[in-house]
Amino acid sequence: MALFNTHNVSIKGIAACVPKEKIRTADYPYFSEAEKDLFIKNVGIKERRVAPSNIATSDMCFFAAEKLIQKLQWNKDEISCLVFVSQSPDYFLPATSILLQHRLALNKNTMAFDVNLGCSGYIYGLQLLSTLVATGQIKKALLLVGDKSTLSTHIEDKSTYPLFGDAGSATAIEFDEKAHPIYFNLQSDGSGEDAIKILDGGARNSVRPDTFNIQEIEPGIKRSRRHLQLQGVDVFNFALREVAPNINQLLPFSHVEKEKIDFFVFHQANKLMNESVRKKLKIELEKTPYSIDEFGNTSSASIPLTMITRLKNQLENKKNTMLLSGFGVGYSWASCILTVNNPICCDLIEIE
Repeated sequence: MALFNTHNVSIKGIAACVPKEKIRTADYPYFSEAEKDLFIKNVGIKERRVAPSNIATSDMCFFAAEKLIQKLQWNKDEISCLVFVSQSPDYFLPATSILLQHRLALNKNTMAFDVNLGCSGYIYGLQLLSTLVATGQIKKALLLVGDKSTLSTHIEDKSTYPLFGDAGSATAIEFDEKAHPIYFNLQSDGSGEDAIKILDGGARNSVRPDTFNIQEIEPGIKRSRRHLQLQGVDVFNFALREVAPNINQLLPFSHVEKEKIDFFVFHQANKLMNESVRKKLKIELEKTPYSIDEFGNTSSASIPLTMITRLKNQLENKKNTMLLSGFGVGYSWASCILTVNNPICCDLIEIE
């Protein structure tokens, strides 16, 4: 078990950014009326935000970071680490984190690196960055997390296209000797690689002449080898098998009683799947916010996006103990328990 705790680390603020364009499930032309109703009921997505071709993940993270730095009144020269977590970087190389360091006008002494993770990425990024900050050598840092997942779906693939939305986020982390510990449980299982995968475009399978040919995989599912493939039943079974045990391992390690946790914020993957996990853990519905209805599955950005859009008033006005849990592509899954003490929560940023 990859159980960790970090000390002297505080989340000072969170911001999230989405495209302005909304796509409604009711308007998806490849669903029948019955399929639309069933999808909204079970998956929970009524609409999503979709970025145009000129907006990348880095743009959404940039605007979130700029707004957050401004609200916190941070001196940019004091930010000495930037971590970018995404599976939709600007380029194969250079690292997008380094481009964001320059674009944000951070000091050249800033350490910056990318992390290639999806649904579990916010928790993994938080663990990596909090470990660095806990040393006391880094006083202020930025965690930029998000994805432009719609870039990788084909409109005639009913298994992926209606699921995903685009979003970016920024989380400000600071060294704080008075902060409560943060507890983590991080896990992975590469045997699930085919459950959520893009076949071509990397070093293993580079782009080839037939990469972009659209093929009918089965009725209702058309895509190319450069589009996302999703085995929904496998992912559902994985989440039911692994998420609750991960959390049940973390709780005794943290010495935090489940009843003392104010909010449980899960990756917004699929409402039926999340509800199954929630019921398995016997968590009250009112402690489990959802944003999937309005934004879809926003990959690594879904946890901070849910915090901003569903819990802003609660977070800004009192101290809260929270459990965050992300799970999906990889397979990779992780959870953490942390206490946030009146962080700055920016209003949702919309760009076009």
